Parts: sequence; structure tokens; C-alpha cells
Amino acid sequence: MDNRTYIAESQVDLSAVTHSNNALDATAANGNGAVAKKPSPVRDKWGKDVEFMLSCIAYSVGFGNVWKFPYTALKNGGGAFLIPYLVVLFLVGRPIYYLEMVMGQFSSRGVVKIYDLSPAMRGIGVAQSIAMFIVMTYYTPVLAITFRYLVASFNAALPWAKCDPSWPNCVDSDFVGQIVFNSSIKPKASAELYFQNSVMHQNGSLYEGLGLPDWKLVLCLLFAWLCVATILIKGIKSSGKASYFLAIFPYVIILILFVHACTLDGAFNGILFFLTPQWDQLLNVTVWYEAVTQCFFSLSVCFGGIIAYASFNNFSNNVYKDAIIISWLDTFTSIIAGCIVFGVIGNLAYVTEQQDIQEVVKSGAGLTFMTYPDAIAKFDWLPQLFSALFFLMLFIVGLGSNLGVTTSIVTAIKDQCPELKNWQVVSAVAVAGFSFGIVYLTPGGLDFLDILDYYGAKYVTLTFAVLELATLAWIYGVDRICRDIKFMLGIETSLFWRICWGVVTPLVTVIILLLSFIDYEAFKVPVGYNILGWFIYIVAVLQLPGWALYATTRSSSKTLDSWWASLKKSFRPLPEWGPEEVQTRLRYQEEVEQYEATVPRDRNVMDCVKRKLFS
Repeated sequence: MDNRTYIAESQVDLSAVTHSNNALDATAANGNGAVAKKPSPVRDKWGKDVEFMLSCIAYSVGFGNVWKFPYTALKNGGGAFLIPYLVVLFLVGRPIYYLEMVMGQFSSRGVVKIYDLSPAMRGIGVAQSIAMFIVMTYYTPVLAITFRYLVASFNAALPWAKCDPSWPNCVDSDFVGQIVFNSSIKPKASAELYFQNSVMHQNGSLYEGLGLPDWKLVLCLLFAWLCVATILIKGIKSSGKASYFLAIFPYVIILILFVHACTLDGAFNGILFFLTPQWDQLLNVTVWYEAVTQCFFSLSVCFGGIIAYASFNNFSNNVYKDAIIISWLDTFTSIIAGCIVFGVIGNLAYVTEQQDIQEVVKSGAGLTFMTYPDAIAKFDWLPQLFSALFFLMLFIVGLGSNLGVTTSIVTAIKDQCPELKNWQVVSAVAVAGFSFGIVYLTPGGLDFLDILDYYGAKYVTLTFAVLELATLAWIYGVDRICRDIKFMLGIETSLFWRICWGVVTPLVTVIILLLSFIDYEAFKVPVGYNILGWFIYIVAVLQLPGWALYATTRSSSKTLDSWWASLKKSFRPLPEWGPEEVQTRLRYQEEVEQYEATVPRDRNVMDCVKRKLFS
């Protein structure tokens, strides 16, 4: 692929740039080669480099570390699950994390604008933004439920500790001892019924409809969105300052909860149950599938948040160090959170004289809002304090993650419409998020959440993760990424990263995507909900051919030769692609031209593979 002529068109008039301190480009070529004299505002930057790392920590460490990782590990071999998880982290999670950091920092572009490197593939960024919007709409409602529990923790007595007279077949959660029942129906703990009846007012299923939301939860949702909007309203500067608290303070609480959990009777049995390897599970394909899925959603890769955050970096920031620190810290946090949760669950099994710990464990939100509160209610000393600490920690890590999700969407919008003020975009996104979020707080809302998470987040993210990696590694090229890193950071990229980006990581991601489709099972809900889920997925997938067609037709005439030339051109970087600062970009483009002039044309496929990976 010969880029020399195309890049030569990108030369800009530096004399025009000096007339404005707020413009990066006095002249820039658009997609069809015409000159558009529209100045681009200077992108905000983090106040300090450490704010970027702390924000990424706050973004990556979220609800999944506290409730999804412990249960997933338990279900897939306990301590043995850590082996495939660490392997996957090493070969998939960390390479993608580093790659997205590099590309975001190098280009100073968000998840949509970054596809200036290959306009035909811009639909990837749009589809990932759709997935992020869906995640944003349900993430904040979970944050609202967390805040509801945090407020309830300050009551004189925990409201879920005792049964309500209207709850049949109920056992007080503060009861210590073995529950003996004579009927065939197993009694439920008051903490479980409190969540189902008092907080969510849950229906039996979606066949009964969604219902109306609880007004208390709606107020909590409003508060959660006010927190998000307040932090983001002034842009990346204000969220960077908030990152000190959002990233560091949760670890203070985690340390307190961990020490306390280790002192509980039966805690050691719970932690041992969590960490004891079931070695036979290592040969189970499902375990490896779950490890990759958990790694993706724990690190929040291929959603766009990491690219968005990195786009506000200084050009020379050492993102290699950040990627290593954050990926390992995320794993460490998951393990410690698992020890806390299962230490408390071990205590729950001990005081209820339950021999099988798995009998007291629930998955997902149930682990956080039913099992854990049930265990806390049995504490001898200040259960309100430890309940408040736990839900405060959960609220803070959830808020930090939600900031990353929302920032990705705000950045994507502002990249396309730079004339909009930050507060305008943040306000509009917050209002939309609040409006859609109310749906998840209805009696059938959590079941609806599972459906949208399955189709709109999991499937969309995995599908476009494959396409993102293919675009970066094989259309843009691993070789060019490595030269960009050398230009930006002055470091050579090792063979490990080249092989991961070009072969291992894309291949593993493709396998996981195929397995997820093979493993597909429709939800047992009214058929309309499954149709809605597939509709969202199809809309996201159609973004790719739609934007590719747009990128091709906007610069072609009606002749077939012209259309074919425009199609090939749409897979090459735009003239303005490169670093944000004009003189740096000109120097970069000059280096690209010099390199392209010396590289021989590929004679066959093997030449292309060798050049893409090793040159």
C-alpha cells in the first residue's frame, strides 16, 4: 500500500497557525481532499501525568471486581481459575490495554475520531460508543441502588436485619444459628426479601411487565447523575482532581474490610474455598472462555474509555509503565475483593452452621445486595459501620468507572462537534442517561438489564474488539504502531508485543466471539425483549458498512475506477492523522514519507505479514 502521495497532501501552512493560539490547524484536508479552514480547539490535558493513571485505575476497578470476579472464579475452579486468568491477562488483556493507551495518546483522539487512521472502519468507534451508552444507562442505576443501601446503613438498625410481617416464609438476617425448616419450601433471609420486595419491588418475571420505578430509587439515581455531572462539568481537569479520591480512598476501605474479614469466625474456610484450586477445571474450555470474558470486562478494554482518557495525555507520557501497573493492580484488587467477600460468606456459613459454602452464595447483584448484607446483619459489633464502609467503597468504585464510561461518550461527541461547550455535552448526556436509567429501577428492571448487557454490551463489544484489533494490527499495521511508539516515546517495541497484537490477541478474541455465539441461549422472557436485543446488535453491526460506504462515496465520482480508488483510499490514514501539535505532526509525516519511500512493495502475502509484524 503506497501512502506517499496521500501523505504529501497533508502539508499545512504554518504561518497561518501562528495567528491563533487556540488553533491546531489553520488548514486541514477533509476526507475528500478539499481544504477546510476550520480551526480545531486545543485539547484539554491532565493536570499531572499521575491523574491519568489514577483515573484509569478508578475506571477499570469497578463493580465487576467486587461481585463478578469472585463468583466467576468460584464457579470455574476457584484458585485454579487464577491460572487461566493470569495467562489471559498476560496475552490478551494487557496487550490491548497498552495498545489503546498508545493510540489514544499518540493521536489525541477519542474512540470515533481515532479512526482517522482508517476512515472506512469508523463504524467500529460508533458501535463501541453505542455499547458504552448502553453500559452507561444501566451502570448508574446500579450505583443508585448502592447509594440506597449506603443511606440505609445509617439507620439505628439495619432495615434488612428483620423480617417484615408481610413477608411469608422469612427468617431474620440477624439470627445466628442453623435454620431448621419442616416444609418443602426453603425459607428466605430477610436481606434477600428486603432487596426483592422493599428496594426493587421485583416481579416474578418480565411476563408481568416492567412496572413502575420506586421513587426513592429515582431520587438516588438523580443523586448519582448529579455526582457524575458535577465532576465532569468542567472537563478533564476537574475529573483528574477527583481521581485522587476515587482511586485511592477505596483501597483504604478495602484494607479495613479485609483486616476485619480475616478476623471473623469461619472466614478462613471461606477464603480457602475461594482460592483452593480445582485442577481438573484447567482442561475445561468454559473456564478459559470465562477467563477471557472476565479479563475484557474487568479491564474495560475495547469499550473506548481507555482511548478517551489517553487522548488527554501529554504526548511523551510513559503509558507503557501505566499499562503494566494498572493491569496488575486490577487483578490484585479482584483477588483481595474476593477474599473479603468470601471471608464474610465463610462467616455466614459458620454462624448458620451451613456446611456447603456454595449454598449461601448468590451470583451477580445478588452477591452484593443479598448475600453480603445478610452476612453483615449477623456481625456482633457495629454492623452498621461495616455496611456503610462496604457500600461506600462500592459507590466510589462504581462512580469512578461510570466517569470513564461517560467521558468516552462525551469525548466522542465533542470530537465530532468541537464547537459545543463541555457543560452542554455533559448535561445532555446526563439527562439522557437519567431518563433511560429509570427503566432499570422498575420491578422488572434488573431482568431487562441482563438482556441489554448480554446483547448490547457483551456481543457488541466482543464483535468490535475483533474488528478493532484487525484494523489496528493489519490495516494500520503493527509495524506502523511500533514506529509511532518509537516516535512518541523513543522506545523500541519488543517481539512479545508485536506477536500479541498481530496474532495471539486477535486470534483468542475471535475464538471467544465464536464460542459466545455457539453458547448462545435466548432469554426466557417475552420474545420482544430478545428481538430488541438482536435489533440493538444489528444496528451496531450496520455502523461498519454504513460508515465505510460514507467514507468511500464522499470522495468518489460516478465511475467505477474512481469508486475503487476511493475505497482503497478510505482505508488509509487521513492527511491530518498524527500527533495533535502541528510541528510535531509535520515532523512525523516527514518520517512516514521517508520510510514509505524506502520500503519495497510486497511481492506476496508472506512479505506483507513479515513487514506488518517485524519491520
